Amino acid sequence: MVLAARRTPIGTRSRALAGVTLEHLVAPVLRAAVQDAEAATGADVEVADVVLGNCMGPGGNPARVAALAAGLGVQVPGMTVDRQCGSGLAAVLAAAQAIEAGDRRPRIAGGVESASTAPTRSVDGAAYGRAPFTPEGWTDPDMVRAADALATADAISRPRQDAHAARSHRRAAAARDAGRFQAELVPLAGARADDAIGVSAPLLARLPALFPEGTVTAGTATRISDGAAALVLAPQQARGTAPGLLIRAHAVIGCDPALPGIGAAPAIQGALDRAQLRIRDIAAIEIVEAFAAQSLAVLDRLGVAEDDPRVCADGGALALGHPWGASGAISMVRLFSRLIRGGAPTGTTGVAAASIGGGMGIAAVVEVIR
Repeated sequence: MVLAARRTPIGTRSRALAGVTLEHLVAPVLRAAVQDAEAATGADVEVADVVLGNCMGPGGNPARVAALAAGLGVQVPGMTVDRQCGSGLAAVLAAAQAIEAGDRRPRIAGGVESASTAPTRSVDGAAYGRAPFTPEGWTDPDMVRAADALATADAISRPRQDAHAARSHRRAAAARDAGRFQAELVPLAGARADDAIGVSAPLLARLPALFPEGTVTAGTATRISDGAAALVLAPQQARGTAPGLLIRAHAVIGCDPALPGIGAAPAIQGALDRAQLRIRDIAAIEIVEAFAAQSLAVLDRLGVAEDDPRVCADGGALALGHPWGASGAISMVRLFSRLIRGGAPTGTTGVAAASIGGGMGIAAVVEVIR
């Protein structure tokens, strides 16, 4: 179960966190999460492993580098997970599965992405933005074009997309102003709060489409970002009297690589089925909002209204930003804040999920234990 959850502010690429290297972005968060867990349980946390999601970093096993940078001790190993936009959540589930399999020692799991300091990649001297998500002969769309294709396939209009993005910004601004992010944030030099909240609906409506034939705009696509998140996981028996989030069920699925944005929907349904729950039973839903069209397509498939207050109640990636390898873990941090820090009673349930480039989806169902 999750006993502690922290994250950095999220900075748009080349802005507030541009000078912070990967390990120094996440190391303070690892330390803060351990300190929180020790304060909550009244016992030392002997970390068995650090598992971090990362997509575009320098290689060299960033999780191990971060564990050393955090001062956790040379005995603490690290493992880096790449499941693209689902990497941070995949890291949390990998840590949970190790505990479920019988190694009852605590672990830190999460994700980190420094798009600002990511190395330039090349093949035969030619630079490229990302590695292919599919083999030769398969559809491998640019993510903006994939979101446009999904909007067309599901008849998701430009006004719906604009309204969804504006709603995310309003909710994030309200949460920031009310101080609901404060307890989860680990301040970093140069960025003490999320740096990109507050785009208005009239402004969104004036933005041009990114492609002439499409409907996706810079305002309905999340920003490429820097950020990190970390959670401490331990067996339920180790919590003492500390509240936490029990991971009840999870699912990872594959879907059509041509429409990768829908992946979160079947993943959520699969996790709900394993937990023997329905979407109406869930009190808090956190979906990584890579694009407004993608989020709307997922909600439509789940039968959830686009303005449902359960969904990204304090705003999502459309407002806060999307540090790829960290975003899934940030969704779990948000659930921890909404349910544990928010005082939800025992038995309250939540879902974190992400659609993934290449045609996949990942989801986890959690339950409050007090």
